[in-house]
Amino acid sequence: MRNEILIALRATLVTLILTGLVYPLCTTGAAALLFGERAGGSLAHNENGQVVGSELIGQAFATPAYLQGRPSAAGNGYDATASSGSNYGTTSQKLRDRVVADVTRLRQENPEAPLPIPDDLVTASASGLDPELAPEAALWQAPRIARARGVTQDRIRAVIENRIEGRDLGFLGEARVNVLGLNLMLDQQFGRPQPRGPAAPAAATTSLGTR
Repeated sequence: MRNEILIALRATLVTLILTGLVYPLCTTGAAALLFGERAGGSLAHNENGQVVGSELIGQAFATPAYLQGRPSAAGNGYDATASSGSNYGTTSQKLRDRVVADVTRLRQENPEAPLPIPDDLVTASASGLDPELAPEAALWQAPRIARARGVTQDRIRAVIENRIEGRDLGFLGEARVNVLGLNLMLDQQFGRPQPRGPAAPAAATTSLGTR
């Protein structure tokens, strides 16, 4: 019995060392070596070097000078601690009311934009944290962003088109635009927008490091 217990303890110790220490250290080291930025969370920095978020996690942008992402049902919206969809069915009155409210808001905020409104801007993702938009949904917002920043629409469209990412390996996924990455580029190209009127919601003003 004693020998069996000692063998079991040795096997347990070796297993713990191999799977609990050696394997995690090797995989973490390999990830840091091969995919350093992604392994570190794909953190995004503003021009002052401040971390303003991750390009993998969506944020809320309410100010007119920034690209706005998809609706979010995560917590109170884009809450990374409560990732989820709304789980509303296609016959849900709450879903219909939310979409109608979003359509009304988008038409009010984007009077120069053509109809119809791109699907991405009125449909939430399953995680509630989708950091990307379809290119047409990003370009649709160009007139509002140009007006808020006092530049031509062509200049905003050029920045958006420059940030379009193609399909992975040429056939996986769809073309997309990273919302946070684009907003950082807008600030780099045209400077941070000056606050106008009442203060914008905190999520819209602090996400790029402005406080």
